[in-house]
Amino acid sequence: MAHDGSLGLARAFVEAVAAAGADAVKFQTHIAAAESTPAEPFRVPFSRQDATRYDYWLRTSFTAEVWRSLAEHCEAHGVAFLSSPFSVEAVDLLDTLGISAWKVGSGEVGNARLIDRMAASGKPVILSSGMSSLAEIDTAVERVRRAGVEVAVMQCTTTYPCPPERVGLNMISALRARYGCPVGLSDHSGTIYAGLAAATLGIELLEVHVTMNRAMFGPDVPASVTLDELQQLTEGVRFIERMRASPVEKDAVAVEMRPLRDIFTHSVVARTDLPAGAVLREDDLAAKKPGTGIPGGRLPDLVGRRLRRAVTADQLLHEDDLEESRT
Repeated sequence: MAHDGSLGLARAFVEAVAAAGADAVKFQTHIAAAESTPAEPFRVPFSRQDATRYDYWLRTSFTAEVWRSLAEHCEAHGVAFLSSPFSVEAVDLLDTLGISAWKVGSGEVGNARLIDRMAASGKPVILSSGMSSLAEIDTAVERVRRAGVEVAVMQCTTTYPCPPERVGLNMISALRARYGCPVGLSDHSGTIYAGLAAATLGIELLEVHVTMNRAMFGPDVPASVTLDELQQLTEGVRFIERMRASPVEKDAVAVEMRPLRDIFTHSVVARTDLPAGAVLREDDLAAKKPGTGIPGGRLPDLVGRRLRRAVTADQLLHEDDLEESRT
């Protein structure tokens, strides 16, 4: 809820996140009466305007018309519009907007009615796992799959901000092996480091909180990246994706690098002027750049060979300067 109920700020976030290179902008859709009791407490007391979290949802929620305008704004800026629903009513609202996938918040993984309504739409379901045991994730994944719907699972630790010891990168491969589905990281560290590390493991999805700057109001600001950091993150992820998609074969690279090898490697040269017929000693030879003569690593093999012709100091030696065998 970084927009704090402001449509102007929500639109500004869409524009800024799109400019930073993200693929999607994800909101949260809260309908106070459908998801909360009036006495629902704050996770972190932060609002001087709202006595309860219920009041906060009332003040900051958008109408269906506003949600439609945000979805259209996302489309106009080339990013997917996503929003996590926290009630069946919110699912029904978002479904009318043509949302492309569902994101189940960490606290809703056990909400069977909500997940069933999402899956009934036929659209992919992304499960966050920040508060769930593996058994609970198993149940949710099976529920989605029974509906014949694609599922993805995101590693998450619901701590704001999340310290590095709790990020749980080890779970990326564990979730992929357990469920055989796309996996990702929903990161609350407030840095770009966890996302970049997860990208090296081949995640398909990465979610971060975003703030315009760290002086902004809101409970999630300490767990958010700034817009400049988001751009660094997206650029870094694209870089990592290209690296992972392009495995290197060392022998092929060595051939490709031949012009540079000629410049940076060494050849056997004469230390001093040497006459024709001289039998080479180790002290007569050195290894110097460039690498266009006999390779420097072969210097010991030339000791005892006889020169066919005179050579000058620093002259690169070639096989035709030498007789065939040692004396």
